[in-house]
Amino acid sequence: MKPFHFISATNPGDAVARLTKNPEAAFLGGGTNLLDLMKEHVSLPNEIIDIGNLSLKEIKATATGFHLGALAKNTETANHPLIRKHLPMFSKAILAGASAQIRNMATNGGNLLQRTRCSYFYDISMPCNKRVPGSGCAALEGFNRMHAIFGWSEHCVAVYPSDMAIALSALNATVKVQNSQAERNIPIKDFHLLPGNHPEKDNSLAHGELITGIEIPKNNLAAHSAYVKVRDRNSYAFALVSVAAGLNLNGNLIQSAHLAMGGVAHKPWRALHAEDFLKGKPATTANFTKAAELEMAAAKALPHNRFKIEMGRKTLINALQLAFKG
Repeated sequence: MKPFHFISATNPGDAVARLTKNPEAAFLGGGTNLLDLMKEHVSLPNEIIDIGNLSLKEIKATATGFHLGALAKNTETANHPLIRKHLPMFSKAILAGASAQIRNMATNGGNLLQRTRCSYFYDISMPCNKRVPGSGCAALEGFNRMHAIFGWSEHCVAVYPSDMAIALSALNATVKVQNSQAERNIPIKDFHLLPGNHPEKDNSLAHGELITGIEIPKNNLAAHSAYVKVRDRNSYAFALVSVAAGLNLNGNLIQSAHLAMGGVAHKPWRALHAEDFLKGKPATTANFTKAAELEMAAAKALPHNRFKIEMGRKTLINALQLAFKG
């Protein structure tokens, strides 16, 4: 392992100042992703800034919704009484990810920042534009069964791995960030990025910025929401396709639908075509089916993942049916 300096930050401002000074430094929260990247020589920071003891762990109700501390652990968040009662879709999404041991260590902020599990990204002997910009994308002509069907570019076809962020996308969350000058709020839809010409940039954070919390607005989705994850095995596996679904109903009429997909794009994929179609329509299987077909019509498969188009259609329908039943 490459030698590095290890420093414990005393407060968020101290953490931000230290990272801002060193372009090769990295924050350490739970370490469940960073340590893997370091062991594989994908990421080689020369300084690790430990933020694990910062007071960013509170989970609470607010006047406008719910606040999640960036350093609250995934397990604590998923099992918190407020989250289980008011945001069951979010709780289920977290519990669908990784293993219990990893959830016990992983933080909410770190979960948002985890990097793709594309095998070509982790194999430093292979070309990867995300790891080494301009080197090429081995997955384009390689084994791309797990890769994207929406929003990919000729520079990268990797998918974003988080389950938690898929639910946050459907719930219209906001990410709170601190930098050396001020604090800012980033809507979750703008936080993660599609690859375009710069797949090395996963999100809209600038170097030196620290996630301090996540805000989820109040909603009426708790009684009619679901999280469905399709994967190769029932635990400790990343999604082939996942769907977070929430329905705001007036009787049988859909006032609004909140749909996001995982395992299909470089970021949480908001199913806007399906949402637009369902608004104002009765909650029927026929309408769920039509909405899913409209959403999946824009999918563009790679040589080994064409099955994801039909899987995505069926998973959308299934999640909508489960959300309607409550």
